[in-house]
Amino acid sequence: MRTTGTLVVGVMVALGCASASAETGKAVIKATTDGSSVSGGATLTDTAAGLQVSVQVSGASPGKHGLHIHQYGECGDAGNAAGGHFNPHGAPHGFLPTDGLTKAHPGDLGNIEVNADVTGSLTVVLPGVALSGTTYSVAGRAMVLHDKVDDFGQPTGNAGGRVGCGPIVLSKE
Repeated sequence: MRTTGTLVVGVMVALGCASASAETGKAVIKATTDGSSVSGGATLTDTAAGLQVSVQVSGASPGKHGLHIHQYGECGDAGNAAGGHFNPHGAPHGFLPTDGLTKAHPGDLGNIEVNADVTGSLTVVLPGVALSGTTYSVAGRAMVLHDKVDDFGQPTGNAGGRVGCGPIVLSKE
């Protein structure tokens, strides 16, 4: 009986430690130009189904805006320092949740709808993508909010300029 009690306590401690040190990704989205009120944040969490990305923005014009993960975790030069879309295998542009990694970039999040009150939110799961440890890891890259709707055209969705940008960093929950 004593061994069973020790085993149960040991498992509970191990599980508690595992959840206490779980990593999440965070991005603080800031305007890419002076005078803009664009701001927001993203939380990225590994799940069994893929990387869950939850984004909230404010200050962008009402309507749909393309949202992508870009190659580099830099946001200088009006967001251009983030480089192009994160696309390690040269896949066409698409919507990752429905098109998969062979027909979409790992950071193809689609569009976020900004309401008349200039706020918007989006939660999407990116299958096959993770925070770290794989070819499709996004930690150290950047979350980019674009000026226009992503029409899913080639090669990058015709979403226009970069109005918001935030490096994706790992944090302990």
